[in-house]
Amino acid sequence: MATTQATDVGPDSGLADVFELAQQLRADSVRASTAAGSGHPTSSMSAADLMAVLMARHLQYDWDDPGNPANDHLVFSKGHASPLLYSMFTAAGVVEEKELLTTYRRAGARLQGHPTPVLPWVDVATGSLGQGIAYGVGIALAGRDLEHQPYRVWVLCGDSEMAEGSVWEALDKAGRHRLANFTAIVDVNRLGQSGPTELQWDLETYVRRIEAFGCRALTVDGHDLAAVDRALHAAADGQGPTVIVARTVKGKGFSEVEDAEGWHGKPFPTEMADRAVEELGGIRHLTVRGPRPAAVDEASGRRPDPGPVSPPRFAVGDEVATRSAFGKALVALGGGRPEVVALDAEVGNSTHSEDFAKAYPERFFQSYIAEQQMVATAVGMAVRGYRPYATTFAAFLTRAHDFIRMAAVSQITMALCGTHCGVEIGQDGPSQMGLEDLAMMRAVHGSTVLYPADAASAAALTIAMADLDGISYLRTTRGAYPVLYDPAEQFPVGGSKTLRGSGEADQVTLLGAGVTVHECLKAADELAEHGIAARVVDLYSVKPLDAETLVRAARETSGLVVAEDHHPQGGLGEAVLSALAAQGSCPAFVHLAVRGLPASGTPAELLKAAGIDAGSIADAARKLVDAADRGEGPTQDLG
Repeated sequence: MATTQATDVGPDSGLADVFELAQQLRADSVRASTAAGSGHPTSSMSAADLMAVLMARHLQYDWDDPGNPANDHLVFSKGHASPLLYSMFTAAGVVEEKELLTTYRRAGARLQGHPTPVLPWVDVATGSLGQGIAYGVGIALAGRDLEHQPYRVWVLCGDSEMAEGSVWEALDKAGRHRLANFTAIVDVNRLGQSGPTELQWDLETYVRRIEAFGCRALTVDGHDLAAVDRALHAAADGQGPTVIVARTVKGKGFSEVEDAEGWHGKPFPTEMADRAVEELGGIRHLTVRGPRPAAVDEASGRRPDPGPVSPPRFAVGDEVATRSAFGKALVALGGGRPEVVALDAEVGNSTHSEDFAKAYPERFFQSYIAEQQMVATAVGMAVRGYRPYATTFAAFLTRAHDFIRMAAVSQITMALCGTHCGVEIGQDGPSQMGLEDLAMMRAVHGSTVLYPADAASAAALTIAMADLDGISYLRTTRGAYPVLYDPAEQFPVGGSKTLRGSGEADQVTLLGAGVTVHECLKAADELAEHGIAARVVDLYSVKPLDAETLVRAARETSGLVVAEDHHPQGGLGEAVLSALAAQGSCPAFVHLAVRGLPASGTPAELLKAAGIDAGSIADAARKLVDAADRGEGPTQDLG
């Protein structure tokens, strides 16, 4: 098999050299995927010309310094084309050919099946289609409005993912913000995973849709290097956000598979791969020396040094909604932490994120009713070193769960706040009730889940999230409830607060979080009137949970009652059971949760209907105590 000598390809090279680079990217994509026995060579081959021109002539990047703040950003939204991306890294000289051919998709390797930031040249994990353009918008906003750096954001997108609504949310925001530093390149190769894509090669329909969202659309033959070069040059002219719609051929360069169905996600057998590399002109060892980034303006976008944060203070007994305390704490945090930014989904007057908007408008970003884009923008800003706080109703965060899940894969640090949770919201009814969010957020890798019962704890935990790694989630309620804690009280993540009891006389433990802490306190008063001493524990930290306090309560009292304003699956009760099981403890246990389908009503009516009000908690506690008095053994009651 023919092998060429190493040569450099860069901005001053002719298009003949760029063509050779494109053929190298194709051949290396074939070689890597065949060696791994896995991967997407044909999806890589269709975009090789586009990426060769971009890399050699337009992508301003210092490969030796991926942290250079002036570097352009390249997001591979079609993350399954990772053989192409990793071949580009090999051409740039930052991944050795041996690593490409012997570790791709292998256990423990950094060249994973889809790109992740394990590699320093990758900003975000991709592969869940429809997300890369959204992340690119967030990075572009950060560059223009926060960092004031000259870098551009380039996104390679597949045509199949153009059917995802999140793509159009992103283009809508790119158009609205006039993000002239943002360019998406759509690889329209006509074929998806199981057959032709929705629009196939109907480029004009793509154009009409893109322009309807306020972006400029340029069509191009994706294998005409001169035309691609002109389109990329035009995209960087500062006139506005641009989408290059490139007509390409899947499997381009190997006649046996060009535009052929049935080859998506299939590596070529060894003999077939050899034929492909031969038809592509053999193995090359070209090195890319693309354009360098502009010199960094050290003064531009420099953030002030952090300062002290003065938390809001609330008087014990005053009735304050935790969502209101969140807003006030966020403003306080913004005063001392210049890296904090806030994002809203057009509910800021309810979530109180508008408090931050009024105080720091330059660090507030309105996503409107586009929760996926709100989270994606937060991810993009986190990539650039900011601390985003993104807020909407807890129920609506479920729309963005895939973005949250992928943010964890990207090892992003950001804070989310879900307000208006549970049946407690009252008359608005079940469409607005977040009853799944604890399960959703507990399941996110490396997440922290917090659920304060009062304004003091809500403020303290809001501020604490600014120093947590990974994705943290604060669950807040709609209604105003009495402040339980003194302003000086500390709320360590992973802790809890015992509000009643804790002595040997305690007969039963009542466990709650958020609104049910107040119901547990009322239940404890009712039980005391009947001569039953109840311990009340506020489990404000749902993940991680205070297992030590739980085990002690299980040992010292006749049983535990957990009450939560959430569906039983995946919420507080199951978190408690899991923590106890891990410690080898199996106490008598009653789990009160929202099991039926709620309707409209007052908060009090709905708490009672769900069986999580004070009366229901007291009844469950009495049954546990009576069973213990009769000498009955531990039982677990989930119903």
